[in-house]
Amino acid sequence: MFFASDNAGPVHPQIMARLTQANEGHAMPYGKDAIMDEVRDAIRTAFEAPQAEVYLVATGTAANALALACYAKPWQTIFCSTTSHINEDECNAPEFYAGAAKLTVIETDDMMTPDALRRAIEKHPDGNVHGAQRGPVSITQVTERGSVHTLDEIRALTTVAKGYDLPVHLDGARFANALVALGCTPAEMTWKAGVDVVSFGGTKNGCMGVEAVVFFDPTKAWEFELRRKRGAHLFSKHRYLSAQMAGYMQDDLWMTMAQQANDSAAHLVAGLRAAGAAFLHQPDANMIFASWPRRIHQKLHDAGAKYYIWNGSLEGDDPEELLGARLVCDWSIGKPAIDQFLSHF
Repeated sequence: MFFASDNAGPVHPQIMARLTQANEGHAMPYGKDAIMDEVRDAIRTAFEAPQAEVYLVATGTAANALALACYAKPWQTIFCSTTSHINEDECNAPEFYAGAAKLTVIETDDMMTPDALRRAIEKHPDGNVHGAQRGPVSITQVTERGSVHTLDEIRALTTVAKGYDLPVHLDGARFANALVALGCTPAEMTWKAGVDVVSFGGTKNGCMGVEAVVFFDPTKAWEFELRRKRGAHLFSKHRYLSAQMAGYMQDDLWMTMAQQANDSAAHLVAGLRAAGAAFLHQPDANMIFASWPRRIHQKLHDAGAKYYIWNGSLEGDDPEELLGARLVCDWSIGKPAIDQFLSHF
């Protein structure tokens, strides 16, 4: 009954097997390993982008921060939502790697809207030497509240950005979960919708620790290589990153695991809804925000279901007070664990 985070799940055996295979003998360092050629081809094929440049780093924070740094000058601002990963979860890393470029945070309970984005951009007029200049737009998909931008919603945001000649970054920490939820292709959710660069997540979806940065504009490649090295994120034994991503892409494992996680979340949502839980955000993928009475939280806690995130204190005078909770399903959580959790409602 472990629903704290998809970061907490195990590595898939197929990925572990590729790591074991990669551990044989010697391989060229710093991304020159033969496995990286396989990874590059697989990702280019998946994204229908033969000219795309593909790089690997170990963390999502590095992927987002280094990718954005290639598009944001120190005197510019990056437009994002209040609940974006880069605002909520990355300890100012995007600002740091972009040489102190600031974030313009668009107030929202979940997704930013095209109108709100346009208003935020207009507050930074071109040519005002005293203020931050306009920089890239960053979209989080799946959002940090568990909802998924539709293709039309992504296109609406990128249309606003392109109207001001601004590049668009997609933070895809849960990229595969969003893709499965939408039933679309990677190309349709990225460059065909106006996205310039994507952080293609692997760690939350069954890898040990690897993320890909995919540039649809190959002219950014050399700058990224320099920033990755300067930022201390170029692995010398790179083959162990490559092996993870190769195993991830092999036989569409990444899609299979995302489907498993989403299906588990849907099963959990159905059970919570039947038990009378209230949903705080639309649970589109594998992350759920819901609330139920304190007494049930206490019962779950006593039964050993301690590994999910809740708001408020379990100790309180009102057993019926609703306490919010976040639950995340990873690829390995099956229906028996979910049913065990639900049995305490």
